[in-house]
Amino acid sequence: MLDLAQLLRVPQVDPLFDISPDDSKIAFAWNKTGEWQIYEMALLPSPLGRRAGDEGKIKTITFGIGGKFNPRYSPDGSRLAYVLDIDGSESYHLVVYDFATKQHTDLTPNISHALQPNFCWSPDGSQLAFLSDEHGHFSAYTMSANGGDVKLILDTGHPAWQVEWSPDGKHLAVCCEMRGQDYGIFIVEMCHSERQRRVSDNVVEILRSAQNDIINAHAPCWSPDGSKLAFHSDLNGWFDIGVYELATKEIIWLTKSEGDSQSPVLIQKQASGFHICYTQSEGAVNWIEIHSITDDETLRLRSSQRTLLTPLSAKYQIGKGIHSGIKFTSDLKQMVTTFSSPSQSPDLWMIDVESGESTQLTNSMPDELSSEEFVMPEEIVYAGTDGVEVPALLFCPKQTPAPAVVVIHGGPNWHYSAEWNPMMAHFASRGYVVLCPNYRGSTGYGRDWQYAARFDMGGVDTRDVAAGAKYLIENGLAMEGKIAVTGRSHGGYLTMTCLTQFPELWCAGSAIVPFMNWLKSHEESREDLQHWNIENMGDPKENYERWYNASPYFFLDRVNAPVQLICGGNDPRCPASDSMDARDKLVELGKEVELLLYEDEGHSFLKIENVIDSELRCAEFLAKVLEEHVDT
Repeated sequence: MLDLAQLLRVPQVDPLFDISPDDSKIAFAWNKTGEWQIYEMALLPSPLGRRAGDEGKIKTITFGIGGKFNPRYSPDGSRLAYVLDIDGSESYHLVVYDFATKQHTDLTPNISHALQPNFCWSPDGSQLAFLSDEHGHFSAYTMSANGGDVKLILDTGHPAWQVEWSPDGKHLAVCCEMRGQDYGIFIVEMCHSERQRRVSDNVVEILRSAQNDIINAHAPCWSPDGSKLAFHSDLNGWFDIGVYELATKEIIWLTKSEGDSQSPVLIQKQASGFHICYTQSEGAVNWIEIHSITDDETLRLRSSQRTLLTPLSAKYQIGKGIHSGIKFTSDLKQMVTTFSSPSQSPDLWMIDVESGESTQLTNSMPDELSSEEFVMPEEIVYAGTDGVEVPALLFCPKQTPAPAVVVIHGGPNWHYSAEWNPMMAHFASRGYVVLCPNYRGSTGYGRDWQYAARFDMGGVDTRDVAAGAKYLIENGLAMEGKIAVTGRSHGGYLTMTCLTQFPELWCAGSAIVPFMNWLKSHEESREDLQHWNIENMGDPKENYERWYNASPYFFLDRVNAPVQLICGGNDPRCPASDSMDARDKLVELGKEVELLLYEDEGHSFLKIENVIDSELRCAEFLAKVLEEHVDT
């Protein structure tokens, strides 16, 4: 059996990293010591000569409390900006580190409002663009890279999520939440005149379809000359790569496939042409593709014919897993990505563009675990309660029927893929059947699937999860009466809807950072989170019955199994008070319940000791019920 504490101590590299302008270094966030700090690694001229895990060339940039993320070099490489989450509340601070003086300067000290983790440098390095909810919802601002007064650049009335400055300094691309679960990309023409200081002076346009409809667009990425903006959109059902021409205001679509094309990077290979790089997914895995765009005329022709551009080489794939984040060296000969799989924690890898050979830059996995045999998941589909096929990952032991755990992902705009997950690996190594449903409402299976639970949260998604448990019983995989359910965030919420709507299926449930009362948690949430709630569940006053019926808090009397609730005291998304209220009500009802409150944590736990303690106690809680009276 794999030791869970050891698995949880395996470090992970965050996919938001950066390469220095001179290609000599790479900066990244890594929880190597159990805390999320910023590290810097020297990049050797020839990555094929690098020794995997050459930690002698890695140094720590940050120290102290809080999680540090998203390091970005200034254009001249003299400074490094990053965000700091002090207490897990996701109220980030923007910090700049000066390599010459070795000083860290918090540009946003003593603020009472929150910042998003996404920001960018101006091309001349004099300013930073960032997203703040100082005036009630997240909007785009700029400020001097030395700190001081801020300037409002864009307030759409919708929560902003990402901002990118064009390389020529003329525009900002700002990605904002829009209707439903859609995002829109706004392009702001920056005002350089000293007398133009009002946000209304900025010229703003938003990406639209040929029919003039606002399109769901994510991940804006500028071409090096600032004339084009790449993005991904599910206008045609799956995420495809589009390129917006600023001069003509025309969108040219580069891909059309089943499976998502995402996270584009536009590279100017020569004066007359570009390369486009992006991740392409199929089911639970993805890979990297690079295509050539010789000129605009060829690009338009091939776009109208709806054929993929000719690849430069075969797809780039380190293994059957997930590649996240792509950065190129300035000579375009190497690209860096993070990669993880069910047997490999997220690490940095460098890929030679010409040969396709990959070299591991960080080595998070300890030797004693590298030789372990991990159970690999199988991609399956099973019938939902209405007969619709539900995709899922299944970890199946050699001997069945066996105790089973249904693990529910959060989001819900997310999905389980072939990534590193210590808890799943541990459960599978104990001989449990582990089912990970990608229920309706999940991403990764097209727009219709993602939107199938809108205005029915806690309904069709709950039924999809319950159908998975029934599938395990009907196919002789799980022991009836020995199926537990657990999940985090929206997965914690669905854990509780499963326990209240299908109490006969479960022997135990562990809900991690859940919410249970839509009405109360909505009132206590941030404005951007309230915006998402209303867009996907309707106005709470106008749709009170829907909100009430979707709240497991009001139906806790139906629970038949032991319940564990795990929450963070600083959680801005799923307030701890929701779990505390549910605990009190379950106790009043005479139900078996355990509450674990980590007062110094938020939605995602930052301290390794709390991560280990909470996950160990979750595993022990479920194992106590699953393994009771089971012959091994």
